[in-house]
Amino acid sequence: METWEARELWWRRHSVGICSVVAAGIGLLVLRRWLSGAVCKSKVRLDGKTVIVTGANVGIGKETAKDLARRGARVILACRDLDKAKKAAAEIRKESGNKNVLVHKLDLASLQSVHSFADRIQETETCLDILINNAGIMRCPKWKTEDGFEMQFGVNHLGPFLLTNLLLDLLKKSAPSRIVTVSSLAHNSGKIHFDDINLDISYNPAVSYAQSKLANILFTRELAKKLTGTGVTANSLHPGVVLTDLPRHFLLSQPLMLKMLFTPFSKLTFKNPWQGAQTSIYCAVAEELDNVSGLYFSDCAVKKVASQARNDEDAKRLWELSAQMVKLDESDKQLLHTPES
Repeated sequence: METWEARELWWRRHSVGICSVVAAGIGLLVLRRWLSGAVCKSKVRLDGKTVIVTGANVGIGKETAKDLARRGARVILACRDLDKAKKAAAEIRKESGNKNVLVHKLDLASLQSVHSFADRIQETETCLDILINNAGIMRCPKWKTEDGFEMQFGVNHLGPFLLTNLLLDLLKKSAPSRIVTVSSLAHNSGKIHFDDINLDISYNPAVSYAQSKLANILFTRELAKKLTGTGVTANSLHPGVVLTDLPRHFLLSQPLMLKMLFTPFSKLTFKNPWQGAQTSIYCAVAEELDNVSGLYFSDCAVKKVASQARNDEDAKRLWELSAQMVKLDESDKQLLHTPES
């Protein structure tokens, strides 16, 4: 009796605490599952297809490239750092069993590099089925690109804008084909500063980043319209809050935030790169998106964008301004001729 009475007394004293711990554990598991997002379930093979992924040497881009290589695609890693890219390519070949993984130099902060990359692709590739504009930079100091543009706007928008235009002819020849551009939820606070596009009057890293991510969506919106009837689709996406080295510039100026990120709890609250790549992969391969264009996705589903990202006048104005800034010549513009309906 004493044993049972002792056990009952112990349980009365500790039951609330035990139940709280169990409830907290279940809550964390549910939270983790929710934060990890959706997974691309498509089993589509990409044998005979050619894919370009920019910024594919690390993070989301690397995981995206790896998945597409496993599907049998010819995958081209378009990267600024060739040493890191070559190591990533070797890893992808080993893990995917696909030897057809290549590396080409691409620095989106240099219009000359973008032109050189596009020229090489046109010379060496007979088709281009998927272009994934993944590379980007986040909340860096007030830096300028090689051509004098504000760095975040230059790398996140102008570089991909020019690259996509230069490769459109090949994409159209390979139709049905897809263009996927990685944007961000940060577009919600974004505004296109048409009168100070390089933010020379007042620079704020967060404002610049939000502008560039809004530009990604407006670019995709206008591009999708221009490509109507060509068999080429264009969509943008938010990958989620992913634990990668993308926010490194911001974190270096925020030591407390840096310390908080690299804790066991951070693994419960942030997506890992594989999880962050799922929506990019989904937009690139999902069968149900064969004729879907001009939309914005997150967690492998269509999501509504902020009101400023639905402004067609701004999308057109941004396109025209971007074309002027990157000196998109008339022969390049002809690639966007839409067939008569």
